[in-house]
Amino acid sequence: MSWYRPAGRPPVDVIAFTLFPNTVEPMELMMNRRELLIKAMVVASCVKAWPSPAKATGGAAPITLPDAGMAPPTPQKRWVALAEALKPSLVEVPYPAIGVVEPAIARDAPAGYVMRQRESMDALAQRTFNSGDSFIVDFGNHYTGYLAFHVGWSGKSSDAPVRLRLTFGEVPGDVAEPLYPYKGWLSASWLPDEIVNVDFLPQQVRVPRRHAFRFVKIDVIATSDNFSATFSDISVGAVSSAGVDRGRPARYDSPLWRDIDKVSIRTLHECMQTSFEDGPRRDRRLWVGDLRLQALTNYVSFGNHDLVRRCLYLFAGLQRDDGYITACVYEQPAPRIGEVVLIDYAVLYGSILLDYYRATKDKQTALELWPIAKRQIDLALKNVNEKGMFTAPEKDFVFIDWQESLDKQAAIQGVMIYSCRQLTALGDVLDLSSETDAYAAGIEKMIRAATRDLFDARQGVFISGKNRQVSWASQAWMALAGVLSQPLAAASLTKVMGMPAAVRPLTPYLYHHMVDALVASGARAEARRLVEDYWGRMVNAGADTFWEAFDPQNPSASPYGSKQINSYCHAWSCTPSYFIRTGFAKTKGDK
Repeated sequence: MSWYRPAGRPPVDVIAFTLFPNTVEPMELMMNRRELLIKAMVVASCVKAWPSPAKATGGAAPITLPDAGMAPPTPQKRWVALAEALKPSLVEVPYPAIGVVEPAIARDAPAGYVMRQRESMDALAQRTFNSGDSFIVDFGNHYTGYLAFHVGWSGKSSDAPVRLRLTFGEVPGDVAEPLYPYKGWLSASWLPDEIVNVDFLPQQVRVPRRHAFRFVKIDVIATSDNFSATFSDISVGAVSSAGVDRGRPARYDSPLWRDIDKVSIRTLHECMQTSFEDGPRRDRRLWVGDLRLQALTNYVSFGNHDLVRRCLYLFAGLQRDDGYITACVYEQPAPRIGEVVLIDYAVLYGSILLDYYRATKDKQTALELWPIAKRQIDLALKNVNEKGMFTAPEKDFVFIDWQESLDKQAAIQGVMIYSCRQLTALGDVLDLSSETDAYAAGIEKMIRAATRDLFDARQGVFISGKNRQVSWASQAWMALAGVLSQPLAAASLTKVMGMPAAVRPLTPYLYHHMVDALVASGARAEARRLVEDYWGRMVNAGADTFWEAFDPQNPSASPYGSKQINSYCHAWSCTPSYFIRTGFAKTKGDK
């Protein structure tokens, strides 16, 4: 077989063997078909990017080949190329709107509103609409995709465009209340509405921007005195890369547990696009913390391991200059690095890699990305002082939760200990324990500091900060870190849950870790009750997908200063299915 090769470009086999220098046998004999296709795509992308001397313009630097052939790309570029080769194709499925609804105030409902059926879609198609008219359609479930509809006219003459405002709602309040004036601190460009002008009627309209919604409100801003607008064939082209849920239990303990599992899986399904997005409405990007929880639930449902692997490669290929991975990365229009480092996210990269290995036994990828995981820990440990306490750096940040009043000193101490243990466990399964032996002393030093300076023996709970704050976050992460014995950890967790003054979580992200800590401490019954109480309340409020933030005492709370900007389908809230499908069992191998 001969290869076409433009002048000045190295042969494909040279590129392949330079990209994969350990390959000493024909590539197709050394990997399965899937791996061959992925790596061939990486090779092809390098060939396409190889500059031809005849076309090199604009000061493009010439490529100088070493004696052995072409200079290999940097590991970061190779990882990004591998990630792009793993990008999934999205399956689009059409779903019709099922009816016209109207909101009714329900002050005792966490969502604030309930939707009442008004008329059928057939009845809607017989109606006409003039300037100032509006209606709301219901799709019956949450969908991520592209709205389409047919707009016609009735009257003397369609002599002007029809101007529409489309408002997309994940929950009833999104379409029951005006989006403006908006006073949140995230950009108003995230608000889920569109102004659409249709110049010529009749017309089939497809909104080019992807939205996430169950409800759509259509406001007719303007027609003309000579015609009215008509609407029919309203549908959504829904997209996801999730595939089929293969892990659905045969039975559930109750209808509520069934519904919690159903809503969890729907949440994950909607966030699985070309990466694990944090929210299909907002922010539509890949975050480390969300990825960790999404991947856990994915392993017991859709089993889309390649999507996890793609995301791991994206973070590895888009490191900051010092080696830290940023809290998020962007996919579009091309992969690029995020703006900030959240240390508690970065150090959990090794935990994600360990979970991936446990689910897939893909040792090759785990070994390849091991240095990235280790680098996150090594960098973060520079912030641990001689007494064994983590001290917050000036440059980077710690997240833990959106709860504004939360003191994070104790929680990040627990995260550091937990993450070091997870990296050590990863090193053990990869036969790299010689590279992690040095962490043992550091772990013990941090544990001694935590028990000495942060544990209040009189109260039986961990305290945080100069004001000795007691919070759920501190107890959760110290329990996951294994700082106390299992009985003492369980006691601190159950005690803090009964302390009215203790700072509670705002987001399902921290509630997940509280549940996980209860499971790890042997308090399975309490873990089940917490899932049933917290996520069950969202189900009882009519949630189709679980929300980014939910405070049962203040359901309209927002981390961003306005509930209009909240995401009501958010990745970090999907883990009840993980607990349900693993039987609230402690992860094998955890300390």
